[in-house]
Amino acid sequence: MRIAVIGTGYVGLVTATCLAESGNDVIGVDIDAAKVAKLEAGGLPIYEPGLLELVQRNRRDQRLQFTTDFAAAVSQARLIFIAVGTPQGEDGATDLSALWAVADALAAQIRADAIVVIKSTVPVGTNRALAERLAQKAGRAVEVASNPEFLKEGAAVDDFTKPDRVVVGVRRAEVGEVLRELYAPFLRTEHPFLVMTPESAEMTKYVANAMLATKISFINEMANLCEKLGADINDVRRGIGHDSRIGFQFLHPGPGYGGSCFPKDLCSLIHQGQRVGADLELIASVHRVNDRQKLVLAQKVKQHFGAELRGKRLAIWGLAFKARTDDIREAPALEIINFLLEEGAALHVHDPEALANVKTIYGDRLAYFDRPYGALEGADALVIVTEWQEFRHADFDVMHRLMKGHVIFDGRNLYEPKTARGHGFTYYGIGRVSG
Repeated sequence: MRIAVIGTGYVGLVTATCLAESGNDVIGVDIDAAKVAKLEAGGLPIYEPGLLELVQRNRRDQRLQFTTDFAAAVSQARLIFIAVGTPQGEDGATDLSALWAVADALAAQIRADAIVVIKSTVPVGTNRALAERLAQKAGRAVEVASNPEFLKEGAAVDDFTKPDRVVVGVRRAEVGEVLRELYAPFLRTEHPFLVMTPESAEMTKYVANAMLATKISFINEMANLCEKLGADINDVRRGIGHDSRIGFQFLHPGPGYGGSCFPKDLCSLIHQGQRVGADLELIASVHRVNDRQKLVLAQKVKQHFGAELRGKRLAIWGLAFKARTDDIREAPALEIINFLLEEGAALHVHDPEALANVKTIYGDRLAYFDRPYGALEGADALVIVTEWQEFRHADFDVMHRLMKGHVIFDGRNLYEPKTARGHGFTYYGIGRVSG
């Protein structure tokens, strides 16, 4: 099948590549000429495990191309996926300007039997509005389907090729069948292909992210209460996680969620509720709890050092909003860095993938280290923000020898407090007994 994917950001690039891997002829379209040139040369503008190999293989086998030529890409496509950015506006609403720009360009180029598929996360009602806009400008009806993505950064290739479910929103059953055929290679393990109205599909994406964000804010709030009451959140988490009604997923205390989805999608959901007179008190609280949680770790540092924090040298491990990505959008590490810089601390930072992105923001205000232990030399304390796998089995003896001060602020509860203390460290976790 001939497919065009408009937008080669995170979602668009994964979508285009995985659809090419299943045998389709796919063209990725972007207005960023430098990005397209990099992709055409076999490089990637993002870090995502397993993606580079797939891009290079499908480029070699001529199933995957990238271009800035919008008209040439879409005029021959049976399916046109829209995967452009839908960022949060100043009022919390979703900015759909890129989507409307695509729609206006599509109208004159789209072939008669083409199906437009919205992959971007968009407010409920966008599908209908896009179909009306395309019909008005094209002078005929255009099929528009909704197909929300459920990709986790760091595991996106597996999420696309081995999905829990595929959700599509359509107004005609025939359109659903075309998409069922497209996704059939990825659903051979009998995971469901769910067909519903476009409005329900649009809402499904927001509700899923709101539920996951709620679990994160819930466990973080309980962790903070555990500290005050002398309980250990790791024990509590085990105590509730074995309840089959609750489970363990997304019940890991930490410095709060970040990334490109949860923060903006919750704001959009709140705004959509306000627009129709529905006050989403729970979701608004989830958002507020997360904003507070981003500074919990920094406040522990401040409380420990007090007035002596100014001039202290602190090592920070982990800058991306989560492991296995270089994405720093809404990353808790940025809030922590801003706070500590304001307090006058000197910061040595390390992340396996996100250093370059952080450097574009802070320049020479930070010291950057390619190796985690390099950042520890002469440090008065270590602050762990992201749970990269290589941080989990640290050599405490080497750490103790390299560091000037022996304090660990563990924002991901990677280490056992007793073990850290046994090696001469003062240890602070999230929801655990400190000292």
